[in-house]
Amino acid sequence: MKTLLILNDAPYGSERTYNGARLAGALSSQEEQEVKVFLIGDAAAAAHNKQKVPTGFYNLEVMLGSVLRHGGDIGVCGTCMDARGMAAEDLIPGAHRSTLDELTQWTAWADKALVF
Repeated sequence: MKTLLILNDAPYGSERTYNGARLAGALSSQEEQEVKVFLIGDAAAAAHNKQKVPTGFYNLEVMLGSVLRHGGDIGVCGTCMDARGMAAEDLIPGAHRSTLDELTQWTAWADKALVF
């Protein structure tokens, strides 16, 4: 099964991005699952490296890293990165600056597309 998750909300505050990342991690850890995550809008900040959160609080850098370690792909909207002052070197290792064209290709590739 090929699943695309599109995350829109800020990494912290709302739990939508957190829940999307949780599902992406769970799916990517199962055999025969292919997972791609596209971070757009405020969710672009979820792929920022070196996040520091309070002890005991979830960390989206770690959660998205799990998706990558299980063979998933993470694309971050380049326009959204620019609007937030993020450069490619600010991304967690394995995530990449992406485009709307790539999101279009991933959407056509997916058996299921989930939007958070």
